[in-house]
Amino acid sequence: MKFTTSILAFAICGLFTATTTDAGKHKHKKPMRKTATDVYQGNSFFDKFDFFTAADPTHGFVNYVDAKTARSNNLTLVKNNIVYIYSDHKNVAPSNGRMSVRLSSKNTYDSGLFVFDILHMPVGCGTWPAVWTVGGSWPNNGEIDIVEGVNNQAQNAMTLHTNAGCTMAGVKRNQSGTTVTPNCDVKAPGQYANQGCGVTDTRTNSYGAGFNSNKGGVFVTKWSPSSGIQIWFFPRNNIPQDIIDGNPKPASWCLPNANFPFKSCPSSHFKGHQIVVDLTFCGDWAGNVFGQMCPGKGDCASYVKNNPSAFKQAYWAFRSFKVYQV
Repeated sequence: MKFTTSILAFAICGLFTATTTDAGKHKHKKPMRKTATDVYQGNSFFDKFDFFTAADPTHGFVNYVDAKTARSNNLTLVKNNIVYIYSDHKNVAPSNGRMSVRLSSKNTYDSGLFVFDILHMPVGCGTWPAVWTVGGSWPNNGEIDIVEGVNNQAQNAMTLHTNAGCTMAGVKRNQSGTTVTPNCDVKAPGQYANQGCGVTDTRTNSYGAGFNSNKGGVFVTKWSPSSGIQIWFFPRNNIPQDIIDGNPKPASWCLPNANFPFKSCPSSHFKGHQIVVDLTFCGDWAGNVFGQMCPGKGDCASYVKNNPSAFKQAYWAFRSFKVYQV
């Protein structure tokens, strides 16, 4: 039997490989190429963000500084088109906290395909870094935690936070990560209070030291009002070619690591989001589990205050953030 066209395709964890033979007899319409609506990259990166300088809402031992202070203390810089964001790792911190940076995008979003290419993330006892999106009047317009963890955590935590009426309980979810908590409502009763609906990545290269030793990777969040929110992580050596080519095609990828369908959670819980990047210390999460995760180091705030050299690896390195329409 003669086959005019034979196609072999594999869609394994974001990789797509296709081989064809004798396919020239058939013409196919070229798929439309996606174009990023916003690109955060290189020397213009910081121009597209506001520097948050108010008190930390999570009660961390941190002093968020403005753009001028960050530049003068070498906390923000761009080198070879890579964006670096540091915390102070040279000085004993004053009583108002260790100097750090929190950024909020000037643009806001009601949907999108968000692609974050990250080379390095902050690590170490006392740290609480995150890349996330959030709407105004928290939690009424929602929060999407894309990259988050504390202290010496090894696996990424992905979480939604909302007001009442959003839950993943009883919802069918095709995902590779492990569900931790089902109720997204920050005022959920009992053990779920202020936890959000969380999913943990099963891989130890998705966060912290394991992430950094592998030269990072790409996190993607697809937010579609018609279907829900999905989050993928692709390690550096397993990034889909379509992402590298600037034409991401989520339908060809493996299962998302976290899947939050809009079934028992109306899409109206999420609107007007800014992209946020930050690094705080201690606070409501990292501080509360500091003793069990970093035994023998005393209390979190004292450790962060008095050990500047412990935070040499507490920095972000970004290749780019790109936002596409969905």
